[in-house]
Amino acid sequence: MENSGKEKRMLLDVHEKPFLIPGLLLSFQHVFAMFGATILVPLVLGLPVSTALLASGVGTLIYMVVTQFKVPVYLGSSFAYITAMSFAIDQMGGSIDAAQTGIMLVGLVYVVVAFIIHKIGSGWINKLFPPIVIGPMIVVIGLGLSATAVQNAGFVSGGDWRQILTAVVTFAVAVFVTCKGKGFAKVIPFLIAIIVGYIVAILLGIVDLTPVHEASWFALPDIRLPFGNSPDRYNFYFGAEALAIIPIAFVTIAEHMGDVMVLGEITGHDYIKKPGLDRTLAGDGIASLFSAFIGGPANTTYGENTGVIGMTKVASISVIRNASIIAIIISFLGKFTALISTIPQSVLGGMSILLYGVIASNGLKVLISDRTDFNQSRNLIIASAMLVIGLGGAVFEVGSALVISGTALSAVVGIILNLVLPAEEK
Repeated sequence: MENSGKEKRMLLDVHEKPFLIPGLLLSFQHVFAMFGATILVPLVLGLPVSTALLASGVGTLIYMVVTQFKVPVYLGSSFAYITAMSFAIDQMGGSIDAAQTGIMLVGLVYVVVAFIIHKIGSGWINKLFPPIVIGPMIVVIGLGLSATAVQNAGFVSGGDWRQILTAVVTFAVAVFVTCKGKGFAKVIPFLIAIIVGYIVAILLGIVDLTPVHEASWFALPDIRLPFGNSPDRYNFYFGAEALAIIPIAFVTIAEHMGDVMVLGEITGHDYIKKPGLDRTLAGDGIASLFSAFIGGPANTTYGENTGVIGMTKVASISVIRNASIIAIIISFLGKFTALISTIPQSVLGGMSILLYGVIASNGLKVLISDRTDFNQSRNLIIASAMLVIGLGGAVFEVGSALVISGTALSAVVGIILNLVLPAEEK
């Protein structure tokens, strides 16, 4: 084991295999760790849950192949693109054309960046996207759909008390498990909160189980391809709504680099050097491209599964591979995926209040970890401009050919200001 001078700390290292039964239990742990988040993204966006699960499993296998089976990473649905994809879907009148094309373009950006890193290194990413740009971008991503979360939770004039109660219980459980949970429970607070909130919703009579009764036990995942005559198909669309999603790729690229570094610290391997950041990024990008191609959300490396590895001290590629196969099998269980589709909006609203807030808070963590000095005028100007433009609904149009808004416009403004404003002495 190459470990950069560290002693081996894993019970099972990357290429070691557990016994059959313990190995399957460990694999199920990884599936459940990603489950709450991976099903939440398609539910919020109105995409098929079965497709997201299939894309998650297949995407992880793609990642393993690209990284030469050297990095114990599971890929799940990315929260970072929820706001931009939701905006694109709304702008297209409910069609997923722009959203899915945008995610495919994001996958291609990952591959291009991986190639550039392979040739010249990764220093340019940090220069173009320092913490003072990345932090506010993440805040904008997190708070961009805050109004939708509040509306789904029923916290509006004339809201149904049953929906409000369900949302409050869901939120409270997620908070309690996050703060007080022990062991594996602390890794899956979203999943536990969804289950409890769903039970409360059933007791209050706001769940319609008809789709579960009508569904088959086994069914093909609801795959949506960008061609054909199926009513569920979508078309490639390269308009402004799709292009506006691309800048978010650089936020998730930065997050990807952080996840890989943290995983390396936990396992004692330097994955940035071997198999290399170029391979880990390319694997992530190709997996997202595949997911969007079949109608799923963007994929990402998962902090939850990094947490599982840290807790169990098991970094076995065999365990991760089996977890991806389990996710693929689950995507074919028709009644199970139908059951997930019956989760009420109020449960998702309660979850989203915490979820979007956590994403935004992670943007603050970036700034705090960097010890960004807001006594410096340039930092104050960059953050202020990005937040107001990103959250204020600003739109920049150049005829009908170029329309930039929201997170994308916020990112562009942040990059330009960071490059042109002079540095100040601390």
